Amino acid sequence: MPIIDSQVHAYEANTPKRPWDTVPNWPPHVTGDEMVAAMDKVGVDGAIFISAFSMYRYDASYAVEVQKAHPGKFGLVKPVDPDNPAVDDVVAEWKRTPGTVGIRIMLTKEAKRDPTDPGLDRIARSAVKHDLPVNMLCWANLDAGMAIIDRHPDTRFILDHIGILQPRVPPAPANPWADLPKVLELARRKNVVIKISGACTLSREPYPFPDIWDPLARIFDAWGLDRCLWGTDWTRAFAVVNYEQAVEPFRMTDRLSESDRAMLMGGACAKAYRWSPT
Repeated sequence: MPIIDSQVHAYEANTPKRPWDTVPNWPPHVTGDEMVAAMDKVGVDGAIFISAFSMYRYDASYAVEVQKAHPGKFGLVKPVDPDNPAVDDVVAEWKRTPGTVGIRIMLTKEAKRDPTDPGLDRIARSAVKHDLPVNMLCWANLDAGMAIIDRHPDTRFILDHIGILQPRVPPAPANPWADLPKVLELARRKNVVIKISGACTLSREPYPFPDIWDPLARIFDAWGLDRCLWGTDWTRAFAVVNYEQAVEPFRMTDRLSESDRAMLMGGACAKAYRWSPT
């Protein structure tokens, strides 16, 4: 079974050629070539490349360039704009783009978007029409995410980052798993799977982060490992863990059998996105 990282971001340096919208606390560049090198170093076979909203907003042109340079290494996900009345045309064009596997909506509290926004419904319906899953970032705003998921039972949703707000700098908050009961409740919705991405950033102990396993075990039990997609969220997690540190704890742990590890670190992701590296 190939190892597939369910969420990575790659990007060029901030230049007038392709300027960033904001400047997060990430490395000055992690190009597609650099991302592939980091993956190859630790034996990750492929990844879901999420075009970085904080830098490029709804422009996924860099992701497309990287996929062309590394065909078969990345499946592409593009954020789409709920305020665009022609979003169905955007999704249709994206579906025709080589390497695409999904779309994304940003539903954080900072986005200040009402979960009843008709633009979100347009996106959910378009995803069904064009047979793409909707990745949803709604950490610290899970009630809003649940409302959309429940309104659209025919849409395939992928919940980003365990649905739990994760730190951009250490240390983890005093109670990093406070929203775990809501995450477990959400498992009852059969049209959604969950990314176990960025989990190491929630640890309050040093590498290899042993305190993540008890809460993760509860998630695995509630969701089933065939609905749990391991990932690093590199490079967003850069200031907390490096790429190798986000990979190796899942390889090293004795809390997973070999079959469980294969499902968590690749099988579930291939199933959810209907994509595998080649």
